[in-house]
Amino acid sequence: MQKIILSVAALFAMQFATAQDYKNSIGLRLGSGYYDVVAASFKTFITEPGALEFDLGIRPYSHPYADWTNVSLAGTYQHHFPISKIEGFKWFVGGGLVASNSFSKNDYYSGFNLGIYPTGGVEYKLKNAPFVFSADIRPTFHVVEAYDYYNGTYFNGGVTARYIF
Repeated sequence: MQKIILSVAALFAMQFATAQDYKNSIGLRLGSGYYDVVAASFKTFITEPGALEFDLGIRPYSHPYADWTNVSLAGTYQHHFPISKIEGFKWFVGGGLVASNSFSKNDYYSGFNLGIYPTGGVEYKLKNAPFVFSADIRPTFHVVEAYDYYNGTYFNGGVTARYIF
């Protein structure tokens, strides 16, 4: 019985020894996608390697024939893996869903959009400061498209800076 208790205690201690570097963070994401150029970003770890990231973004457009603004909400699951020999540096893969709405005086550029995407990227947490930085790619495939601006598929990449709390 004593061996079982010691084994469970050792496994419990190892779990905390390899735990993620932080629990929650909030900041800004600068993106290249058509649904967001700048977004408020919140990330929370739900397990040691698994995190959820939520981005509330905006992108204004101005063309000679129409002006419109996209407002979006994206939710992403990310599974993190350490990069050996570099403390605080991880890579991640996952996927997510983005819902956006386009607002315009021209009805052709107004409406609801919904897309899905795989994601991958890297993340670095500063050792002596409460900040984390990441870069990702999110090739997005429209499930619902209000207008045919990108023909259903578009590339989205971004960089994020967040404060850890």
